[in-house]
Amino acid sequence: MRILVTGAAGFIGSHTAEALLRRGDTVVGVDNFDPFYDRALKQRNLDDVGTAGGGRFAFVEGDLCDAAVLDQLWQRGPFDVVVHLAAKAGVRPSIDDPAAYVRANLEATALLLERCRRDGPRRVVFASSSSVYGADSAAPFGEDARCDRPVSPYAATKRAGELLAHTYAHLHGFDLTCLRFFTVYGPRQRPEMAFHKFATLLWRGLAVPQFGDGSSSRDYTYIDDIVAGVLGAVDRPQGFAVFNLGGDREIRLDEVVALLAAALQRPLRIERKPDAPGDVPRTCADLTLARESLGYSPHTTIEEGIGRFAAWFADKGVH
Repeated sequence: MRILVTGAAGFIGSHTAEALLRRGDTVVGVDNFDPFYDRALKQRNLDDVGTAGGGRFAFVEGDLCDAAVLDQLWQRGPFDVVVHLAAKAGVRPSIDDPAAYVRANLEATALLLERCRRDGPRRVVFASSSSVYGADSAAPFGEDARCDRPVSPYAATKRAGELLAHTYAHLHGFDLTCLRFFTVYGPRQRPEMAFHKFATLLWRGLAVPQFGDGSSSRDYTYIDDIVAGVLGAVDRPQGFAVFNLGGDREIRLDEVVALLAAALQRPLRIERKPDAPGDVPRTCADLTLARESLGYSPHTTIEEGIGRFAAWFADKGVH
């Protein structure tokens, strides 16, 4: 297949593009190199993707809100599927700059879907987030939850993107799969994300900030499992559908920090802080639908995943 991957230089996007190339697909990637973190890190990701491509990877730098960039991309088509991973990520930063999140996460999605409506393809995989469940959903989180009380601008833009996706599926006959990612970690993780940030502090012998009493829990998902779920969605169009992609196990914050310190062989010091605004106390994915419809089956334990992340961090992470 010929596949457009947006956000191809980022954490999840680069891994997805690489996996598609390794199985024989042709990939066109796009990324705007948002200055949220060091451009050199994204360039390194792209270098790895290009190595896997064997001449089947092309890249366009630019903003999806720019019609000229969309023109450049579609000149490299036609595409069989669009995998839309580009977004401004992060709950806490979205509280400080909500307008930027609306533009990057919602306006860009609307313009991309409209280009797909006009010029094809009408098969899209859209990256959503477990943050859409907010603080009121009952665990384990099922895809039929109302998700109408987001607690951060980031979560609101992701839920709005899902609703927009439903509209295009309803009005224009798109096959449009929304994937709710649950706390993804692994090699190439962005420097501000929890595991990478904690690892940097531990490496330097500094205290790790712990928001709350450490009892908050997450369904952490290793990057290889997430990518397997994305490829499952690429290969199995569903009409309009929403699926959770999680790691199939909750773990407390204080437990995961201890595992990371042990994997890095660094002493652990905790700096306790109040609960952070916009954070939810718990995430827990019901994977029943993803297993049945996508063949999704996460297999990387948190212990294995942290070990792999720690090995990558020691070699290539931001220290």
